[in-house]
Amino acid sequence: MGERTLTRMDLSEAVFREVGLSRNESASLVESVLGHMSDALVRGEQVKISSFGTFSVREKAARVGRNPKTGEEVPIHPRRVLTFRPSHLMKDRVALGNKG
Repeated sequence: MGERTLTRMDLSEAVFREVGLSRNESASLVESVLGHMSDALVRGEQVKISSFGTFSVREKAARVGRNPKTGEEVPIHPRRVLTFRPSHLMKDRVALGNKG
């Protein structure tokens, strides 16, 4: 597996090359899309991208955890967590090693 990470700059550069916007316009477009996605998730909405997957926020209830070193019980407060469920197409593509 590669150690490479896709960054915002990489996405902006791809938009620049493939769509033909200026570099500044491409960066603004990527920031706008990510901002809309983030805002929706903060509001508790799902973000569903066809053929890619669904991002959603889940409420986790309070529970009692355990410190693995000491065995001491520790309260874990309720919190919101971000989840991602890949689409079947994405799962298949990843399983094929990007050959599909």
